[in-house]
Amino acid sequence: MVGFKATDVPPTATVKFLGAGTAACIADLITFPLDTAKVRLQIQGESQGPVRTAASTQYRGVLGTILTMVRTEGPRSLYNGLVAGLQRQMSFASVRIGLYDSVKQFYTKGSEHAGIGSRLLAGSTTGALAVAVAQPTDVVKVRFQAQARTGGGRRYQTTVEAYKTIAREEGFRGLWKGTSPNVARNAIVNCAELVTYDLIKDALLKANLMTDDLPCHFTSAFGAGFCTTVIASPVDVVKTRYMNSALGQYSSAGHCALAMLRKEGPRAFYKGFMPSFLRLGSWNVVMFVTYEQLKRALTAACAPREAPF
Repeated sequence: MVGFKATDVPPTATVKFLGAGTAACIADLITFPLDTAKVRLQIQGESQGPVRTAASTQYRGVLGTILTMVRTEGPRSLYNGLVAGLQRQMSFASVRIGLYDSVKQFYTKGSEHAGIGSRLLAGSTTGALAVAVAQPTDVVKVRFQAQARTGGGRRYQTTVEAYKTIAREEGFRGLWKGTSPNVARNAIVNCAELVTYDLIKDALLKANLMTDDLPCHFTSAFGAGFCTTVIASPVDVVKTRYMNSALGQYSSAGHCALAMLRKEGPRAFYKGFMPSFLRLGSWNVVMFVTYEQLKRALTAACAPREAPF
């Protein structure tokens, strides 16, 4: 088997916390262009209002979007908002993924057998808690990904400037714009992602179809990515539109959703579905496989120091 073998010592909460943040950053570095393409497709067709974005450019499909961005804005445009994205993952994934097992054990009162209800509660809790910690980084990431590098329409030049400009022009609440749809999205995403991964992995191990190694992690992560995309896409599109909107363009996330439905129809809620799936599927595979290996490596590294004399 390739990779680190499972250890007899269970990973600590600290190991899971650090491992989740690091694995998520690695996954983001690899899949970020797909995420940027997803954002561009999601805002396409939106009324720009007073805010200049890339929405006026017509994108067709994942590959078409990426090629258009490279041709018109240069390859670096695919990594717009990467700094904020990595900041987001270090604070966000550490909480929602790293603390999932601890919160699950809290709901089950330490029992080894967690039911679907306990898993869903744990996923919802850590997903909502992560948003409370990382919302400003998500707002800046989306704004950067939405803006074009061409012409004079760029709102922000650097990540620090983006934080300062949003706080100055829109107030402190501007950095927390879209918190409600983001809480809803990430509670859903976390449940779909972590609970599905948990259930698929448990089922494969209990049926003796696979052992707890890389193929099992890969299969579980891919299934989790597909289920998450199907369930979370509508909320994700609304979240992206609302975060990227000009001040006063929408009175609430609900208003944004209704405006989309009225102007663009139900299919608007699944704009960018293919890049969402490609991104979430590949992100889940890279993240979970890396996370499982990091947990084992960190646990093995810490074990000698924790062993009694």
